[in-house]
Amino acid sequence: MGSLDLLLEGFASALSPQNLLFAFIGVLLGTLVGVLPGIGPAMTVALLLPITFTVPPAAALIMFAGIYYGGMYGGSTTSILLNTPGESASIVTALEGNKMARAGRGAQALATAAIGSFVAGTIGTLLLSLVAVPVADWATSLTSADYFALTVLAFCTVAAMLGSSPLRGIASLAVGLYLGLIGIDNLTGQSRFAMGIDELNRGIPVVIAAVGLFAVGEAIYVASRLRHGPVHVIPVSRTWGLPKADLKRSWKPWLRGTFIGFPIGAVPAGGADVTTFLSYAAERKLAGKNNEFGKGAIEGVAGPEAANNAAAAGVLVPLLTLGLPTSATAAVMLAAFTSYGIQPGPLLFDTKPELVWALIASLYLGNVLLLVLNLPLAGIWVKLLQIPRPYLYGGILVCASLGAFASSQSTAGLLVLVVIGALGFAMRRYGWPVAPAVLGLILGPVAEENLRKALQISQGDAGVLLSSAFSKIMFGLAVLAVVLPLILRVRARNRARGASQSN
Repeated sequence: MGSLDLLLEGFASALSPQNLLFAFIGVLLGTLVGVLPGIGPAMTVALLLPITFTVPPAAALIMFAGIYYGGMYGGSTTSILLNTPGESASIVTALEGNKMARAGRGAQALATAAIGSFVAGTIGTLLLSLVAVPVADWATSLTSADYFALTVLAFCTVAAMLGSSPLRGIASLAVGLYLGLIGIDNLTGQSRFAMGIDELNRGIPVVIAAVGLFAVGEAIYVASRLRHGPVHVIPVSRTWGLPKADLKRSWKPWLRGTFIGFPIGAVPAGGADVTTFLSYAAERKLAGKNNEFGKGAIEGVAGPEAANNAAAAGVLVPLLTLGLPTSATAAVMLAAFTSYGIQPGPLLFDTKPELVWALIASLYLGNVLLLVLNLPLAGIWVKLLQIPRPYLYGGILVCASLGAFASSQSTAGLLVLVVIGALGFAMRRYGWPVAPAVLGLILGPVAEENLRKALQISQGDAGVLLSSAFSKIMFGLAVLAVVLPLILRVRARNRARGASQSN
């Protein structure tokens, strides 16, 4: 059966009344939580992950896709209206979007973000449909050593790109790798790092760890710095839609951002962060000298938002075909798959075609639902931003606790949540990025398993790790991902020192 026939079957499944309802609920919840201050897509997905455990796998993944895309869009609202990016990928949107809002053009900024997200998400999902199967077929030829090299590349790129320094990113990754080692060793049956606690022999539950690091850690961090007084929200006009002049200025950045975002998001070293900066730089350069950049240029919102959402679709390519999450949100999505006993990878399209194609079809529907939902309801989302932060984060802690107890069915889950949440707070307090820790927790066991398999096949010869051209390229890119930011940082420091001395 061809990919088109499978996609049509996916649409038939996704358009059933039950699954369509779950898609709508996912989009609504994702946007609802995503627009709240300080909550990005990764935290949104982690916070709402436990509610998918009570529904069938197909419905859960469809709802999860809606949560994913809804959370991605919701971050732009806080960036534009509050100048509070939910994650690093929304920083660029805040640069011009908040200035547009302060100039009384917040409605236009939100509209171009919504329409750009729809355009980029639809094109990105179409490209995902076209390339996913060929990539999965190619991935079946990879050896255990090749997979280990891929995981090392994912570790190095995410650790080096996120956070204030590559070293802190690598340190955060090491924390996640350590957490992933806790529990019973599948090969030897011995207990590792459990400290005599029976509950830890089952390992750290990924869902509880993700919710603790993102939601609980963020709530405690915000509480430690909470200031009295309401959050200042910029009023938004109720006149929606884009004037012809703004539409003319936006459609080219939408397309450029899409084709910048998807390829970079699709490679294992990709992600949404770099794409938004590249799109912003491209639009600023193409605008020439007489432009509004720095004062509220609509191109500076349209391009990065399109790149962000196209990269979100691109990130699903390595996630579904290789089982490699290249962003924090994708890492939490991988946890959702594994919670149902589904292992993303080259065989997923053969073993679970009905699930994966229903998921892809639901992405198309999710984009339409997002556009229909967000344009008329943006005024309501703005009112949600006025919730006092003590009540807001108190509610987050309640939801996180209920989710941890529901997933573990014991008070041990709550204790683990508290400890992991305290760890998340400490990481934020000292500038350690959280995403590499989640990635290490999830991918660490995968890397360990493939490393052991490769060494067993080669009878302990470590040279097998560099036996193929593919693994050599992956290790080379991994070294470059760590070394290049350090070199650029040293050069920038030396340049700034030279400039200060000349003055």
